[in-house]
Parts: sequence; C-alpha cells; structure tokens
Amino acid sequence: MSAEGGGRAIVAALGANLGIAATKFLAFLLTGSSSMLAEAIHSFADSGNQGLLLVGGRRAKKAATEAHPFGYGRERYLYAFLVAIVLFSVGGLFALYEGYHKVAQPHGIHSWQWVPVAVLVVAVGLESFSLRTAIVESNRARGDAGWVTFVRHSKAPELPVVLLEDCAALLGLVFALVGVVLTLLTDDGVWDGIGTMAIGVLLVTVAVLLGIETKSLLVGEGANRDAVARIRAALEDDDLIERVIHMRTMHLGPEELLVAAKIAVRPETPASDVARAIDAAERRVRSAEPVARVIYLEPDIFRAEQAADVPPSLVPPTDPPDQPGAPG
Repeated sequence: MSAEGGGRAIVAALGANLGIAATKFLAFLLTGSSSMLAEAIHSFADSGNQGLLLVGGRRAKKAATEAHPFGYGRERYLYAFLVAIVLFSVGGLFALYEGYHKVAQPHGIHSWQWVPVAVLVVAVGLESFSLRTAIVESNRARGDAGWVTFVRHSKAPELPVVLLEDCAALLGLVFALVGVVLTLLTDDGVWDGIGTMAIGVLLVTVAVLLGIETKSLLVGEGANRDAVARIRAALEDDDLIERVIHMRTMHLGPEELLVAAKIAVRPETPASDVARAIDAAERRVRSAEPVARVIYLEPDIFRAEQAADVPPSLVPPTDPPDQPGAPG
C-alpha cells in the first residue's frame, strides 16, 4: 500500500467524520437522544483517530538518527495502536456507559423528533462515501488477497484501520437509526439506550481487533511467505552461493524491510569473489523485493548443526548439496 493511497482514505474519512460529528451533536442537543450523543462522540473520536494516523505518517518520514539508526518507520504502527486505544475508551466505553444510563432511566424523544432520523440518513451517505474511498484505495493494495487476509496481514496500518472504522461507523449508524425509530414509534427510551449499548459493543470489538493486529506489527513482523520466497530465490541465483542457510526478516516500517541471512559458499572461494557475490546478491534482492532496503549477508560454510537452533520456518526446505571435504 502506498502512503499516498492511505493518505487519501484518511483525509476523506476525516472530512466526513468532522461534518457528521457536528451534525450529530446538534441533533443530540435538540432531542436529548443518547444514541445521537454516542454517535457524536464516536465521530469525534474517529476524527481524532484520523488525525493520529496523519501525524504518524508524517513522523515516520523523519531521517534516521544515532539514537534510531533504522529510522522512524514504525511510528505508523504506534499511532495505529493509539487509534485502537482511543476507539476503545472514548468511543466504546462511553457508549456503553451512556446506553446503560439511558436504559436505567429511559425517556422518549419529545422535541424535534424526526431530526435524528434525518441526521442519521445523511450520515449514512457521508460514511458510505468515506468507505467507498477506503475500498477503492484498498483494492489497489490488496491484489488477489481476500478482505480478511488484507486486514490481518497488511504491513501498512492506515487502510485496514480506516476500513474497520468506516464499517463500524456504518453499522453503528444502523444501530442508532433502529434505536431512534423504535423510540419514536413506542415512546420508550429503552430502545434508544439499547441502540447506544449496541454501538458500544461494536466499537469495543473493533478496537480489540485493531489492538491485536497493530500490537503484532509493533512487536515486529517478518515478510510474508511470497516475499521470503522471492528474496531466497534472488539470493541463490548465483553459482557462487550454494544455498541460504537461514534467513530472518523484519519490517522496520510498511515500506522498509530488514533482511539478514547466512549464505553458504564453497570453502575454496576467494574472499574477493565472495564480496562481489554478496554485492550482486543485494542488488538482486532489492530488485525482487524493493522494500528490502536494509540487507545484511553473512557468508559461511554449510554445516547441518548451524540450523539446529533456527525455527524450521526459517530453514530452506531443500536438502543440502553435496560438498566434498566439507564437514557434515
């Protein structure tokens, strides 16, 4: 996913949420509907979240320093994790509290009664526009991957976050609309409270999902299997390199991958030839996987015990080649 594509989706969501939040809050002041208040707070929280994503994207572009020699790319993951916290606390928990309060002390909507319905219908249109933008940008990034796979395994957090937020916003609007309409039809404010609590449960669920996924990125995720296969093939595409003994990768940011590998060379290969082979291997890796910007290659002679303490997923599945004279 390009940062530019994610930026368009964030800006679209930010503009929609600011307008929606102000309109919902005005509707709450006119009607006293708890669903409208919960939705207003939800939209204000989403606006703050989009602001956090924009800040994270900007801070991630800072140049590397002595204290942070690998740069600041992972700040995008940090700010995405903060989004999950804001969504959970400001959006979800507040809606649950407000809904419980309304169920315990219900009251109908007796002034400006159909204003909330009109506001919610308009909000559905605006949120649909925001979601459409996120879907269009995501389609360019996800390729053939399914939606669940894209959200779970995307290394760039912005689009999955906006997608989940927009889907939650649309579903929350439906909950609010059902609660408000039932309250108007029955003059029973309990329905408004139930709709508010449903919004809270929804936001808490989405926040937990976002927290789990962004925590994994913060801890450090490696390249996906296809990328690892391309990198391994690029490393081994040289007669001087017999095989990859083992390899580790980690995303330093969505568009920056660290590759560290131990490669097997023949014992009789001159050091100058090994150096040229490593330089050529680095060029091939960057051509095969452009995000592989930090590459460390260590030449060695293959020995089976070298891979003994390495997780099986990091060891190539092929059998070691015959090496006359090399220890087994």
